[in-house]
Parts: sequence; structure tokens; C-alpha cells
Amino acid sequence: MPAWPRNGCPARGRYQEGSALNDRTDPRVTRTVRAFEQAVVELASACPVSRITVAELADRAGVTRATFYNRYSTPLDPLIQVLHDDLERGHRREAELRAQGGHTDRELLRLATAEVADHVERFLDVYRNSLADPADSGVYEALVRHFGEYTLKFLARAERPGLPGAGRQVVAQFMAHGFAGAIKAWLDDPSVTKDDLVDAAVACAPAWWTSGPAPDTASQQRRSS
Repeated sequence: MPAWPRNGCPARGRYQEGSALNDRTDPRVTRTVRAFEQAVVELASACPVSRITVAELADRAGVTRATFYNRYSTPLDPLIQVLHDDLERGHRREAELRAQGGHTDRELLRLATAEVADHVERFLDVYRNSLADPADSGVYEALVRHFGEYTLKFLARAERPGLPGAGRQVVAQFMAHGFAGAIKAWLDDPSVTKDDLVDAAVACAPAWWTSGPAPDTASQQRRSS
């Protein structure tokens, strides 16, 4: 049987440092931040982040609690930063393809959704633990916030007919809660596959999201006008 710390989280192997960890300019800050990010992902992969204590996280990271409080308020803070950074990498890939042109909005939506699904798979235990715990709403709320901001950016750059006339904050929250809820439904049902999630997201997207011309076509239209 694995050893269980007093808060009920089983000991796990070291989290492998990967693309979710930011590069920092000060080597000391870099080491400290990465230590916290590695440690919190390890612990949150074993139990909901709401059950992780600062003392346990600091001990796993090899630093003091005072050092933790110099940067964060709760263990949720470094975990959200890791998840946010990893999601942003997928969005940057989408932005690069959008800038290159040659892709319809439907194709870009499928790509973006697949990138998010890949992200969830990379942190599968973290999401399963957090989304299944009624006391741990922080990760779900961070997903909603992230997708809401993504939707607002999409609306800000969109030039197409049929955009909703309702307040954009309301539209963004509708889209964000829908996608975050779809992710939770995927994780709750073992019969649902990652491809099912991507197909459902694309099928449920409103017409104004997927009706835009390919970026290179739009550029040609502007040049010819």
C-alpha cells in the first residue's frame, strides 16, 4: 500500500518537467517557480488541490512556507498557472495557423478544440481529481475564465455577419460554461472519447463562429476592394 500523508494524498513519482513550465529570467526565481509547479502537479495528480496543504507543497518543492507565501496565496495558484501556460501554447499554435492562412474557421475550431483535449489528457489525473470533488471548484472556474477570455478575443477580431447582438460578456460566459461542461462530461463518462468531444464541440458551435472565410481569402478580398 502507498504511504498517505495526513491530508490523504498518496505519494507519487516526480512530475516530469515539460512544456507547461515557463522560462524565467532570474535563475533563482526560475528554480523556485518550477519547483512549486512540479510539486503541485504531482500532488494534484494524486488528490484534489483543495486537499493539498501549503506545508506539504513546500516540503515537496524543497522550500519553506515563507517562500511559498512570497509568491502565492494557495496551492491552487501555481496549479492554475501551469494549466494556463499549457493552454496558451495550444492557442499560439492556432494563432500561427490563422496568420498563415488557408484554413477555414471550422478547421481552426477543430484544431483549437483538439489542442485543448490534448492538454486535458496531459493533466488527466489533475482534472479528474479536481472536477470530481465538490469542494474543489477552482480548476473548473479557471477553465471557464480561460475559455471566456478566449471567446472575447475571438469576438473582438471577428469580422463576419451574424455576430450576436447580446452583450459579449454574456455570450462569452455561455460559450465558456458550455465547453467547460463538455470537458467535464467527457471525463465523467468512460465511453466518451477525445474525438467525441472534438466532434461535439464543432457540431455545437454557433454559425457565426464557423462561417468566416479562410484567412487568405479574406486577405485577397481586402486587396481587391
